[in-house]
Amino acid sequence: MSGIYIHIPFCKQACHYCDFHFSTSLKKKDEMVLALAKEIDLRKDEFKDETVETIYFGGGTPSILEIADLRLLIDEVFQNYNVIDNPEITVEANPDDLTETRITELANNRINRLSIGIQSFFEDDLKLMNRAHNVEEAKKCLEIATQYFDNITIDLIYGMPNMSNEKWLQNIETALSYNIPHISSYALTVEPKTALHRFIKQGIIPPLDDELAQEHFHLLVDKLEANGFIHYELSNFGKENYFSKNNSSYWLGKKYIGIGPSAHSYDGEKRGWNVSNNSLYLKSLAENKVPIETETLTKTDRYNEYIMTGLRTIWGVSLDRIETEFGPKYIDYLNQQSAKYIEDHLLFIDDNILRTTKSGKFLGDGIASDLFLLNLE
Repeated sequence: MSGIYIHIPFCKQACHYCDFHFSTSLKKKDEMVLALAKEIDLRKDEFKDETVETIYFGGGTPSILEIADLRLLIDEVFQNYNVIDNPEITVEANPDDLTETRITELANNRINRLSIGIQSFFEDDLKLMNRAHNVEEAKKCLEIATQYFDNITIDLIYGMPNMSNEKWLQNIETALSYNIPHISSYALTVEPKTALHRFIKQGIIPPLDDELAQEHFHLLVDKLEANGFIHYELSNFGKENYFSKNNSSYWLGKKYIGIGPSAHSYDGEKRGWNVSNNSLYLKSLAENKVPIETETLTKTDRYNEYIMTGLRTIWGVSLDRIETEFGPKYIDYLNQQSAKYIEDHLLFIDDNILRTTKSGKFLGDGIASDLFLLNLE
């Protein structure tokens, strides 16, 4: 099974922490939709032997599109690819776009999963992040969306400046009150060239506190697991049968095609990325060319990616797979590097699967980087 990711590179306004590719100018929105449809068609041969299980609209802000635009792109996938009978079709959405009219429009089409960017249920947090919605819109859209959609995930951000543990727990409690089956939660990070980076450098916003973020993370894990959520990936929590099929396919190394400017693709051997420039993307598609660069992954690249994705998930890193797929030098290196983390109770081995312990989860990315190989070929 494989997936199609479609990047919608438009937003109403720029969030202060975001470094994704998008434009706040909607002048070329219609032209972009047609270009996305053309890229879907041009790349169909890449998946001629594959079956599509998921279609995911990310961004940017996909909910900024008209329902006719989304329908056009979904139809284009169905016309050009072999799609399973009931694929997971996710649309990322902002609360201010999710009026009852828009929610019913989405529900009356093939879309069966909403990913709603709540981020916080506190007005001061939303203003600090420069979100386009307010708390009332966040709560109202969830009240309505849960009437029409069974499969909903929301995003929450922790580690906000001056956010107490009590305030963070209130955010989680509010999310749980809507009985949604999936929550994605991320630590606020400072990316270069973002407004947040500039504000911290200028002293307008206090620096982020890593220890506070770690406290928030453990509160989140304990609270959600106590409420029946499975912590199946570092930042993702789902009830039984509600894991994101789209995201899980990335972590499990399945193939996917990324459509749109800045979108990434993976075919098992090569990774590709489209140009991160709307004008250049449109110009190329007007000439029936896909503006993509590719690289062939080395064995070491594939090992490192498997270590990173494996340690982030409940599926862990199979030591049998490391030995079979990569060879004795890799397994010897992994055993050597992981020994100190096992001794410190940050990693453990069960049934020949290497996983993070509860205390090691928050540190998983850093641990993984220490298990990486620079080159062994």
